[in-house]
Amino acid sequence: MLCKSLHHAAFRCKDARQTVDFYTQALGLKFIHAMGEDHVPSTGAYSPHIHVFLEMEDGSCIAFFELPHDKGEPSGRDAETPGWAQHFAFRVKDEATLLQAKEKLQARGIEVLGPVNHDDFLLSIYFHDPSGHRLELGVNISTPERDALFRNEAESVLALWDQTHDWSRRAELYGAASGYQRAD
Repeated sequence: MLCKSLHHAAFRCKDARQTVDFYTQALGLKFIHAMGEDHVPSTGAYSPHIHVFLEMEDGSCIAFFELPHDKGEPSGRDAETPGWAQHFAFRVKDEATLLQAKEKLQARGIEVLGPVNHDDFLLSIYFHDPSGHRLELGVNISTPERDALFRNEAESVLALWDQTHDWSRRAELYGAASGYQRAD
């Protein structure tokens, strides 16, 4: 496979210091690198910036640009995309860790939604960083059997979506054969 792992995903932030403090103090990521330029290395455009990298346990990173002279949405979010759709999702060790994280975030005054059960696949909580990015912490709650089922039906479920654009049809067409049951 060409892609071995995620190196980083990058977004805009309002304030690099505030962002680094949030991700290191609230989520425990490691601040590993800061670099900057007056001109964008890939395009040559004038845009003074700092680019900060925060590392997770597996070595993958999220990164942020503070761009004080550029106009636009500070979060970099597509205005046509609903606020719930675009987000960073981080995996945590287990359900106890997820619930402890929720308590710690709430103790910091951060509003947290959840836990939310996604298809008996992922249990998640949601909150926002100082720049307004929606964040998700999740733990895999699936079983090896359900994971195999999800992998086996992924193409057919996508094909059904292509044809109908109606998610409720998944249970109707694949429920009996796949063992799928809606998690309410």
